[in-house]
Amino acid sequence: MADKLKVTLVKSPIGAIPKHRRTVEALGLTKMHKTVELPNNDATKGMVAQVRHLVKVEEV
Repeated sequence: MADKLKVTLVKSPIGAIPKHRRTVEALGLTKMHKTVELPNNDATKGMVAQVRHLVKVEEV
């Protein structure tokens, strides 16, 4: 199991519901195609699962 996740914003959250917009922002994704490395824990996986239609996830 990888200890980090690489999360990239691939779809704009403009039309998304406000909860999903806040989740994307909380993940540290502010612009399209921005990539952040986050710890691979349950909290991060839950946030990514909520906005899986807006992001691309890779294990590092």
